[in-house]
Formats: sequence, C-alpha cells, structure tokens
Amino acid sequence: MAEISLCMIVKDEEKVLARCLESIKDAVDEIIIVDTGSTDSTKSIALKYTQKVYDFKWIDDFSAARNYSFSKAEKDYIMWLDADDVITIKNKEKLIELKSKMKNFDTIMMLYNTAFDENGNAVFSYYRERIVSRLSAPCWKGRVHEVIECTGKTLYSDIAINHQSIKETYSNRNLKIYEKQIDEGKILQPRDMFYYGRELYYNKQYERSVEVLLSFLRNKYAWIENKIEACKILSYCYAETKNTEKALTILFQSFIYDSPRAEICCIIGSLFMEKEEYRNAIYWFETALNIPQNIEKGAFTNFDAYGYLPSIQLCVCYDKLGNHTKAEEYNTKAGTYRPNSPAYLQNKKYFRSLHNNQTF
Repeated sequence: MAEISLCMIVKDEEKVLARCLESIKDAVDEIIIVDTGSTDSTKSIALKYTQKVYDFKWIDDFSAARNYSFSKAEKDYIMWLDADDVITIKNKEKLIELKSKMKNFDTIMMLYNTAFDENGNAVFSYYRERIVSRLSAPCWKGRVHEVIECTGKTLYSDIAINHQSIKETYSNRNLKIYEKQIDEGKILQPRDMFYYGRELYYNKQYERSVEVLLSFLRNKYAWIENKIEACKILSYCYAETKNTEKALTILFQSFIYDSPRAEICCIIGSLFMEKEEYRNAIYWFETALNIPQNIEKGAFTNFDAYGYLPSIQLCVCYDKLGNHTKAEEYNTKAGTYRPNSPAYLQNKKYFRSLHNNQTF
C-alpha cells in the first residue's frame, strides 16, 4: 500500500487549520506544515498534529514555498491541501481505499469543489493535480496560481476536496505579485497572462483586464479551457461597462475554441434577458439544457449551468411571455435539481397563487 506525505504551506490560519487536519489526518502517513510568517496560533495548532513544522521566509512566490514543503516529504506520494480545504468522511474513505492501487499511477487528479448550494452540494468544481509520486520529482511553477507540470500515468478519480473559505473579502495579494513580476521585467507566460487578467477583473480593473485577456487570446499556445474562461471573464468586464454587444460577441467567439459550454450559453441567455429579448434567451437556456457535462476536460465547471440555472431562468422567461404553464413546468424541473432552492420555492408559491386565482 502506498504511503502519502501531506505537504501544506500556511500563514495565519488559526481559524481553519485544525478543521483541515482533523478531516485528513487518518488518510495520510506524514504531515508537513511550512509556515510562511504566521503571527497567530497557526504553528501551535500545527504542532498538535505533527512535529514536522518548518519556517519559510515569504518571498511572494507560492511555488517556492510549496517546493520547499515537498522537499521535506519522505513517503511514496505527496499530497497538497490549503488550510481552508476539507475532505468529507466519504471521500476520505475513498482515498484510503485508493492507496492500495496508487502505485499504478504517477499523478492522481481530484475534484476541487469551490462553491456549494443551500444543501452543501457542490455547484462549482474542477480537477486539480492533488497527489503526485515523489519519485517523479514534482515541481511547482508560477509565483501565484501555481501548478505542477505532471508527467507519467494519470488517474482522474472521483474523490473530491472541498474548499471552504471563511474569508469575506477578496484581497489584491495575487494582483500585486503579478505586477511585481511585470515591474521586474518578467514576461508572463500564457497561463499567467490568463490569471493576471482574471485578477484584474476581481479587483474591478475592467479596462485593464480586457486589455490583458484580449492579448492572452491572441496567443496560439494558450490552453483552450483558459481561452473559453477568458471569454467568459471578458463578457463580465464588458457587462460591467454596459457594453452588452461586446459581451455577446466575445461569448460567441468562445465557440471557435471548442463546442459550446452550458456556462457560456447561460450567460448569453442572461444577457438577452436583461435586454428583455425573452425568446432569444429561451433559445440559449434550452441549448444549455441539452449540453452534456464533461468535467474531465479540466474546465471550471458550474454544475448549475447543466440543469438548475437554465431551468429556473426558462421559468422566468416563459412567465414574462405569459406562458404560465410552460413556466411552471420549468420551475418543477429546476426543483428536481435543487429542491430547497429559495428561487424554486418562491416560484412554487407564485404558481400556487395563480392557480388559486384561476389565472391559468
């Protein structure tokens, strides 16, 4: 059976670190914590779970810190987590079972769930390289939004890690790291250009985000999934600056890179709803419902876009057109995906009142 070293980098994570380590401790064989400058009780909490706690001077480089943590690993495989990640009991059991088969693979990809509905079910997810063979000499690259360039045989598992952040604001830390690189004269690689553009959007620098992401799209070596995501972010930037036509145009451009994604179709539908062009919106939401979900492409996947979201929006569109019967049908369909959704339940009351008033 393979053994796993869990390697983490942390700073001021006293509110979440114990939650993370408590969830994973029984599934790993070694825990390594690298602290990058905590001023709270993070290190003392870490020491309750492992004696392998190290200090690393923060140099605005996540890869440097993660590579240092990996250098301390002694087991067959290395796993990484962030302090605000947790693994459920069910997924932990799957991971323990996987350890007996792990030696057949060099890399284990796991789902990373980052958003959840009212019942705690994942609605946004994507694959990350989560466990790698130590003998393959894994190396993190990128100062921010770092990644391991994996080689060898890869397993796409159905095991998921839940990212459960308690932070209420989005900091400009990542943006500053990118801008520091630029000030140093560093040329950003395509992947970094994408994430830099996304950070600019998150920090509400919409015009600069548009400039960077359009430049990124012109790079023929950029990953298709990032190009599609860039089109989505560009549409948000254009929408924020009240340029609906450009928002729609860039979303249509995403179809050049690959077959339409339900996420894109839903955004197009929403833009037509804002224009009160409900029949056009209906076309795109119904298209979204007919697109199969394929998370193994590595894309950022909004599960709601493949069922609940287009259904609830179709309910609104048909209601606006006066077709209450069709609207109720789609609300019922939305309820099959998320039966406790506030929007679905509110619509249900609305249609009940229509029935009581015999307006159908």
